[in-house]
This record gives sequence, C-alpha cells and structure tokens, in this order.
Amino acid sequence: MAGDRSPNRDRSRRREIRDNNDQNRRDRNRERFDDRSRNDRGKRRDRSRSRSRNRDDDGRGKKSKHESREHNHRTRDRDDHSRKFDFSNSKVKKEPSPEWGKRVPKEEKDKNSVNKEKPNFGLSGKLTEDRNSVNGVVIKYSEPGDARKPKRRWRLYPYKGEKELPIIHIHRQSAYLMGRDRTVADIPLDHPSCSKQHAALQFRLVPFKREDGSTGKCVKPYLIDLESANGTLVNDVKLEARRYHELFERDVLKFGFSSREYVLLHENSKDDALDDDFIAPNET
Repeated sequence: MAGDRSPNRDRSRRREIRDNNDQNRRDRNRERFDDRSRNDRGKRRDRSRSRSRNRDDDGRGKKSKHESREHNHRTRDRDDHSRKFDFSNSKVKKEPSPEWGKRVPKEEKDKNSVNKEKPNFGLSGKLTEDRNSVNGVVIKYSEPGDARKPKRRWRLYPYKGEKELPIIHIHRQSAYLMGRDRTVADIPLDHPSCSKQHAALQFRLVPFKREDGSTGKCVKPYLIDLESANGTLVNDVKLEARRYHELFERDVLKFGFSSREYVLLHENSKDDALDDDFIAPNET
C-alpha cells in the first residue's frame, strides 16, 4: 500500500509546484503591466502639465474650430474696414467750421456761390443751318458774297464713252450742286463712287484787267470739291477739297470713278457787248 501511495503524492506535488509556478508567472506579469501603466500615466500627466505651463506662459491656448473661425472673420472684417476707410493718403478738402447762428450777408453769399455760365450771344450756326437746308437735308455748301448769274450761256456736254448724252444748261442760276442725293442736287451724279453732295459749280464776279490797262469785272465759272470720298478731276488733275478752281472753256470734268465726262462749253456770241465783261455800278 505504501508503494502505491508514493506515485500519487509525487504527482500531486508536481501539480502543486506547476500551479505555484503559473501563479508566480501571472503575478510577475501583472506587476509588469501595472508598472507600465503607472509610467504611462506619469508621462501623460507630465505632458499635460507642460502644455498647461506653455499655455499660461503664452497667454493663449488652442481654440476650438468655431472660435478660430469666428476669430478669422473678425480679423478679415477689420482689415476690409481699414482698407475702405483709409484716409491717410487721400486729399481731404479743409473747410472752415461753420459758425452756427451767424447771419451771412447777401454779398458774401453771391461771392461764394459757383460762377454760372454767362449767356453767349455769338453765332451758333443753327439759323444758317435752317436757312441752308432743302427738303429737310442740310446743304454742305453756301454761296459766297460775289455769286452772280452769268450772261454767257454756259453748257455742260456729258459723254459716256463715245455716246453723247443730253446737254445740261448751267446759265440759269448762280450755283449748281452736284451729287448723288437727288433731293438736293441740281445736277445728279448717279455713280455709286460719287458722294451725296460731291461738288458745286459756282459763278463768281471777279475783277480783271483789259488790254488797254483799265480794270473791269466779269463772271467766271469755278468748281469746288465738297470733301467728296473719291475726289473731283479737271483735265485728269485731282482738285484740292474746299477750294475754288477756275474753269475754262473746253475743260473736262470727272467725278469719282464714274466714266462720264462733262465738257464745259458756251454759246458763241457775235456781239462782244453781250460778253460777261461789265462794271457793276455798286461794286466800283
């Protein structure tokens, strides 16, 4: 019986030793974990203390999202306000402060008042514009003071290539407006290169010298270009705009790029007394 009990005792002893060893291992592990947790807590506590010290030293702590957003809006509004109302570089008119309750004399009021525009009695050109308009169209040309009707019967002979067109008589009035606008033109020019008011044929009373040395006055034809787009030609020479050019018998006139040619001629007079050479009684 004694031999049978010894193995059981050994087994129980081994089991107790094993359980004790396991328990010791668990205790050691628990102690290590407690030490680590204590160290971690100490480190966290030290970090929080250092952060609180830094906050106290700087005087500002970490703000929440709402607080930081509100702070940014305030600073932005402050900058915008300072930009809008920055009068440091602006020129400010310095005016004397008003003296309240003091009556200002009438003369001083008139002096301080703004100078009103004075009435202008000069020529504005409006009356001339109404007088120099035909069918509601303002005429670009006005006759000079020496305009006269000719005695000599001047004529324009138009040609289109070799074809002769109807004769234009130009002795019935002192001036003839030439252009594309038929409402105002005395001699219409239908070519698209011609301006609405292209040129004017003007008869003028001008002085001249006779062969015997005496002076007289005669009516001569002149042509003036009214600043047309494509110009006026006399004997293939382009005329200067807004200047009178004297015309002579057999001169050839062209307007713009039109192929029509106008030859200036007059009716031959048998009696020299019927010539345009005369002395006007009021103009000597």
